[in-house]
Amino acid sequence: MAVNTAQFIKEKTEELKQAIKDGRALCAVSGGVDSMVAACLAQRAVGENAIVLFLDNGLMRANEASEVAESLKKQKIDLQVWDVQKNFFEALKGIVDPEDKRKAFRDIFYKTLGQAVRSYSADFLIQGTIAADIVETQKGIKTQHNVLAQIGVNPALFGLSILEPLKTLFKDDVRKLAKALGLPQKVYNRKPFPGPGLATRIIGEVTPERVEKIRLATSIVEETITGESIFQVFPVLLNDRATGIVSEKRVLGEIIALRAVESKDAMKASPCKIPWPKLEKVRDRLLKSIPGLVKVVYDITPKPPSTIEYI
Repeated sequence: MAVNTAQFIKEKTEELKQAIKDGRALCAVSGGVDSMVAACLAQRAVGENAIVLFLDNGLMRANEASEVAESLKKQKIDLQVWDVQKNFFEALKGIVDPEDKRKAFRDIFYKTLGQAVRSYSADFLIQGTIAADIVETQKGIKTQHNVLAQIGVNPALFGLSILEPLKTLFKDDVRKLAKALGLPQKVYNRKPFPGPGLATRIIGEVTPERVEKIRLATSIVEETITGESIFQVFPVLLNDRATGIVSEKRVLGEIIALRAVESKDAMKASPCKIPWPKLEKVRDRLLKSIPGLVKVVYDITPKPPSTIEYI
């Protein structure tokens, strides 16, 4: 059923105001539309008593913090930024299993936010959890980093009391809210980006060196493959190696898989039929720019049986 955006904004703003009262709330934002909308609702509800925080964990896209700050400045929201890269890379060190990786990210994510809540003397954490996050985690498809209470994990273990104003909505409705709230088009039309960031775009261990490769690849892919019909488009750095030829010599190099899908709610997805010249263009840019890359492949698998992300 379609959501009445004006009514939803009014109701959720009032709910947040009643819940927070004279207290303070910390809003964690990543640059994605979900967390940005949640932050805007909190700011409407309690004004300066809503502290908006970006965790610079080393796993975000290029220039993410500055772009988030710019978008929120137009909403008269000042962004706080914490550099916590060292902590996140240490938490992920040596982990290769996809589910273990997501859980490790979730643990350090909430431990860090627990510290932030205490640091700012906040009473609540507000986050942009949406319905798809909850459904996928409850079904065991994959652990979303922002789902706790719904799977029996008490947020109090991290010293948190969490408010989730968007948890009944899917992505399309959140985009409509973002537009109604006055967020810029680059926010409400932005393709979904996972909370664990580029850690979900790396098969195998997450290291600063591998993140730099996939960050550059992500910028290239997002610049080259565009279109409103595309729900998500991204590269994935695989763990296996393939033989290639560099300077007429055989080498063992990196493999990147490209993924582009169409979807309405992220519960089902179909691969996009990207025009061949565009695939050739992005392939050539990747091979020229990514050190050690010798093979680029295109993923044509629907969801199900595949998930959209690789981990």
